[in-house]
Amino acid sequence: MTVIPIYAALLALVFVGLSALVIRQRGRAKVAIGWGGDAILERFARIHANFAEYVPLALILLAMLEWKGLNPWVLHGLGLVLLLGRLAHAYGMSQEQENFRIRATGMMATFGVIVIAAVLLLVRSLPV
Repeated sequence: MTVIPIYAALLALVFVGLSALVIRQRGRAKVAIGWGGDAILERFARIHANFAEYVPLALILLAMLEWKGLNPWVLHGLGLVLLLGRLAHAYGMSQEQENFRIRATGMMATFGVIVIAAVLLLVRSLPV
């Protein structure tokens, strides 16, 4: 595998960055568990959790496609869309006046990658 590890590493760095935002806001709000009524903490925690909910499945599907020999350029395309989609989602959701258009674009990109990867994996895995 040579393509998907690049995107896994980049997405891992984004994940750590999102974690840092949550940790910083926990310190500012002096909240160890839960939200403590802090709307910013709740927002950052949900951005982080949403990332954690979708990215692992997408990476697993993409890794399986790489293992199945999918064209590296297609893998790069899907990996880049996933990365940009997750960044767009996090940015759109992190604004105090949430930019729903950017957030929704990020989610659609993420869903698109997952659906395309799942269909491609089925096509490559089912006996003909």
